[in-house]
Amino acid sequence: MNYWPVILYTLVVGLVWIVIPHPLIVVAAGIAPIIAVQVVKFPYLVCLGFIIFSFFRIHEVFPQLGPLRIPNLLALASLGVLGWHLFIVKDIQTFWSRQLTWFTVFFLLVTIGVAFASNRPGAIAYFTGIYIKIYIMALAISWLSRQPKDFLLATRLFSLSGMVVALVALSNKANGIGLVEGTRVTIGRDFGSVLGDPNDLSLVLLFPASFALSLVFSPGLSKFERLLGACVFGIIIAGIIATQSRGGLLGIMSILGFFAWHKVKSKALLVGGAAVLLPILLVAAGISDRSSGGAGESGIDESSMGRIYAWEAAIKMAVENPLTGVGLDNFVVNYFAYSSHWDGMNHAVHSTWFGILGETGFLGLGVFITLLVSIITNLRKSLAKVMSMQQSGAPLDPVVQPYLFALMAGLASFMVSGTFLTQGFTWPFYVLMSLSVALMKYINELKTS
Repeated sequence: MNYWPVILYTLVVGLVWIVIPHPLIVVAAGIAPIIAVQVVKFPYLVCLGFIIFSFFRIHEVFPQLGPLRIPNLLALASLGVLGWHLFIVKDIQTFWSRQLTWFTVFFLLVTIGVAFASNRPGAIAYFTGIYIKIYIMALAISWLSRQPKDFLLATRLFSLSGMVVALVALSNKANGIGLVEGTRVTIGRDFGSVLGDPNDLSLVLLFPASFALSLVFSPGLSKFERLLGACVFGIIIAGIIATQSRGGLLGIMSILGFFAWHKVKSKALLVGGAAVLLPILLVAAGISDRSSGGAGESGIDESSMGRIYAWEAAIKMAVENPLTGVGLDNFVVNYFAYSSHWDGMNHAVHSTWFGILGETGFLGLGVFITLLVSIITNLRKSLAKVMSMQQSGAPLDPVVQPYLFALMAGLASFMVSGTFLTQGFTWPFYVLMSLSVALMKYINELKTS
């Protein structure tokens, strides 16, 4: 028997005791190996937990969790578990695909852009604090999502996380907490949370909406869970409406439209329903009551003009820096130098496409669009194969098609809402990409007969 791990662990605990002589060290030393063993058994769950806390900001939704440093603990656990399974146990079957190649090329372009960023410390901080984690976790989820049970677990956890955030948002709306412009709901605005911006909050809520709706159309689930999925979807929509984000509303319409297109036979009825639903959503959201972008502003409203000025600035950034852009997370600090309109403050770009253009240049935007087209093209091929298998009666897990719909609807929502929401360097697209890569591999390996 090899006693060296035990001896090494004892020495480490002893050194910690010398530095921090506290009785809890002994308790922690006894519990830590048990926790470590259990964590190692569930690498996929650990990685999903890290993504959920990093993206949904659960520790900011519930500030009481802040002192526990859960995202940091999950980050360490994720890296440790991945390292263990990849290099020690070697039981994770890695693979590569065209989409991961384009993703890596884009990541390298962003990395090079950091070196040439006008505000290099800011770019480095965002790269090391967020983007490199996105790259690592995207690869991990692509390799760890193997079976329908993994797809269903992700769907359930994302849906429940979205519901929790939406419920807190609705509670804040009802109690008048952290409202922007008097009507737009936020979370954690008083302590600078990412969710303190209504547009960012709507983005966070938009991501799980397609997953929640996919539960409704999963024939393999119980009626209770399908009904629960419908309730969760309704709660998430209500949360998005409370943000009064036009990008969020467009995202909702995209998700509903995608599912309806594949479920409703009469396309004329579908178009008519969409024409009726959109005004209802606009009224329910109270867009006309917004201080910016409301009915009180004539012509092109102030909010829209602000975006136009920002988009012009992004184009100028790319023209001057076509290969690298101004650098990751550098749009805002460069706004003054490139904008044709200055109102005394820097502004965010509020567009995925122009954000990528300004911060990575024409080359970066081209690679990103190529990656997106590659994902959509292959998802369509996967959908064609799934439909063919269903028609031929080939064995197929009932979870697969709704999950495929969720990813395709999520990407459709990303493309549409990206006009108003900045998502180029945040979690949603990359999680959708990694789950899509895993699902496409799974479907590609299915036997058609």
